[in-house]
Amino acid sequence: MPLLILLAGVVGALVPVNAGWREAEQGTTIYLRSNGVHTDIVMPANANGLDWRPLLPEGDFAAPPFGARWFGFGAGERKVYLETPTWRDLTLGTALHALTGGERVLHVDRTADPGVELVAIRLRPEEYRRLWAAIRAEFDGPPRRIDHAGYGSDDAFYEGRGHASAVQTCNQWVADKLRLAGVRTSLWSPLPNGLMWRYRKADQPG
Repeated sequence: MPLLILLAGVVGALVPVNAGWREAEQGTTIYLRSNGVHTDIVMPANANGLDWRPLLPEGDFAAPPFGARWFGFGAGERKVYLETPTWRDLTLGTALHALTGGERVLHVDRTADPGVELVAIRLRPEEYRRLWAAIRAEFDGPPRRIDHAGYGSDDAFYEGRGHASAVQTCNQWVADKLRLAGVRTSLWSPLPNGLMWRYRKADQPG
């Protein structure tokens, strides 16, 4: 079974959706940020008339940097996010619960810069608006902050929509949002590598 899942992940990463999409020559740049296991979408705090700051105010975060210009968005299973501050804390029970389907929560960080080890995607205005709307819909109404300390001073957890599982992983969540925006992405990408390879390194020109 693990080999079958691995094979399906390889095939899914190679099969594109929105195959005709090409990156815009001009537009708004967003980033994908990965730690090797999990991927986030990083967006400007305010662009194309769409502002995250009123929805996710400074008061939701312990001590965000002054004048934070970026928001990072990720999704994951509740127990993994809230009960596993480091990978050393991940138990077999928590992992099995996540793989078989648990509640999805959203993780948001409010930062001064997008981060490191990024890939960049430049979007047309209509693509950016679709991506913004797709992520906004994941809060399932007004954002509801979860009473949790977060991982640091600049992040917070929110109630999400739906469930996470071995099929609907945190990385597939990112792929789904890019698909809804109209961006070329992988059909099924349970792991970051199946997604990140499609886009240019952030330090490379256009």
